[in-house]
Amino acid sequence: MLWVKAFHVIFMVTWFAALFYLPRLFVYHAMSSDEISNERFKVMERKLYFGIMTPGAVLTIIFGVWMLVDYGWALYASMGWLQLKMLIVAILVGYHFYCGKIVKEFRQDINQRGHLFYRWFNELPVLLLVAVIILVVVKPF
Repeated sequence: MLWVKAFHVIFMVTWFAALFYLPRLFVYHAMSSDEISNERFKVMERKLYFGIMTPGAVLTIIFGVWMLVDYGWALYASMGWLQLKMLIVAILVGYHFYCGKIVKEFRQDINQRGHLFYRWFNELPVLLLVAVIILVVVKPF
């Protein structure tokens, strides 16, 4: 079971690295004005989203579910910290898919938001990561 937990953490770190970096690419992409930069950002965003971020998310969830099944979901189902963590994971999955929508908008050259939006957008996963770590380590309720 420790191997499963280790891989869960490894892929969670991979996923979050991409969740932090992709919106930062959006900031720079929204600020770029030349075609060469725009095309370069499109390639970087696509590769990050499909090559690193999505596999990291899928594997994080697979290993997380594996732990829930092995530890016995019924044992933890009534624990508030786990329920809140699951809610945050659901929000992160939504954020992930919204990032995919943004990647598509940039790819089609239909982005309507400026770099300031993406600077703020970039902060949400940081707050969610802090919340998840506190919930898992401290288990406040």
